[in-house]
Amino acid sequence: MTELKFGIFDHLDRGKRTIDDLYDQRLKLIEQYDHSGFYAYHLAEHHSTPLGMAPSPSVFLASVAQRTRTLRFGPLVYLLPLYHPIRLAEEIAMLDHLSHGRLDVGVGRGRSPIELMLYGSDYAQGQAIFDEALAVLQQAVAEDHINFSGKHFTFRNVPVELRPVQKPHPPFWYGVGSPESADEIAAKGFNAVTLAKPAVAAEIARHYYAGLARTGQSGRRMGICRFVVVGDTDQEARALAIRAYPVWHESFFELFRRFDQKPQQAWPNDFDVMQAQGLAVAGSAGTVARMLGDQLELVGANYLVSQLVFGDMTVDEAAKSIGLFASKVMPSLVAAHDARKVAAASSV
Repeated sequence: MTELKFGIFDHLDRGKRTIDDLYDQRLKLIEQYDHSGFYAYHLAEHHSTPLGMAPSPSVFLASVAQRTRTLRFGPLVYLLPLYHPIRLAEEIAMLDHLSHGRLDVGVGRGRSPIELMLYGSDYAQGQAIFDEALAVLQQAVAEDHINFSGKHFTFRNVPVELRPVQKPHPPFWYGVGSPESADEIAAKGFNAVTLAKPAVAAEIARHYYAGLARTGQSGRRMGICRFVVVGDTDQEARALAIRAYPVWHESFFELFRRFDQKPQQAWPNDFDVMQAQGLAVAGSAGTVARMLGDQLELVGANYLVSQLVFGDMTVDEAAKSIGLFASKVMPSLVAAHDARKVAAASSV
């Protein structure tokens, strides 16, 4: 059983702030993640919506590289249908060098037809473009020349002057939504994160680990992602969560409202409902550790990704929640995970 690690997921949603304040405040909190022992910071990419104020993740992550020392970081995900794959490979190599080998690369095709449409990209062609772009990207980060012939991209003997620090390439990540896709992602050797409810997440993890075993791979991360708020008491944490979450939810739905469409994944607009579904947790350190520990055990995940900052949380409110999570929740979850490792080893 692999060591348990802790990551951060961030939409970088506007939350009624000015953009310069948003960036300054988030970078300050990312420094706290770095000092607090988190493994990685994962940044979403969105366009034309207040849900994501990092439409160019590489630009924001370049600042993250300079403000941190041990924290790994990367997009979750780069929307490959919107990129020229060689240009993106060059950005990836730059970020890996700027951070001295701390970049993790999440890739995806995009789940919002509206965002792709606004960029002039055909959503129906998204999977085909993703597949070709990924193939080119994997060549560009691992080989000296790129040779590729496809429907959407064709390159002949393109020299690669800039390669990542990490060999053969930075780790790849993918957001997994179904057990069927988990098999494919495991076969590729990608790390995985899911937003699915606990029962579905457990099935995804089962398929993922089985896929790794079939291909003889190990050391990968299978993560679950949850909204998390920690306070001195359950009441304090819940009050913050039920105030901040609707602000995030409003940003999430804004683009769909503008175009009178429904999202593929319709998050509830009530934090208590989210918690009841296992998608969020707010409470004291003890409550949060118990609830997340139960999910980690059920799913068999070795990676917990928390969305600790969202909506209209202030820097002080977020910093307190992060501090309590790092100092009290993380050690408790690690102890429980290690105990399960010992028990599993003794039963063999």
